[in-house]
Amino acid sequence: MPIFIKTEKFTDKTLELSNAERKKFLFMHKEWVKDITNSGKYIRSGYLINEKRMPGGGGLLILEAQDYLTAKKIIENDPMIKHNLVIWDLQEWISIDESQSKFSNHLG
Repeated sequence: MPIFIKTEKFTDKTLELSNAERKKFLFMHKEWVKDITNSGKYIRSGYLINEKRMPGGGGLLILEAQDYLTAKKIIENDPMIKHNLVIWDLQEWISIDESQSKFSNHLG
């Protein structure tokens, strides 16, 4: 099954939120990921850090879906997207060798 990668960065609006407000939305995002995982779909989400282990590089989400439109429909339900808190991009990942099919076989 195809693998999709969503990258994202906080909007200026998100950076202006208090830590408590931002944590509320991040908690909603984590619950959304957990619900998708519990439904049997493969999804992983996390944030990027620099060499000093400081966040700020944005987020990365990996999702297995039937096709691009299905992946996009799933992603558009992310609370961070629904509340316009991130600028995001979704792309399908195509491996240059057989690793994509091997990767998919180990996803569960």
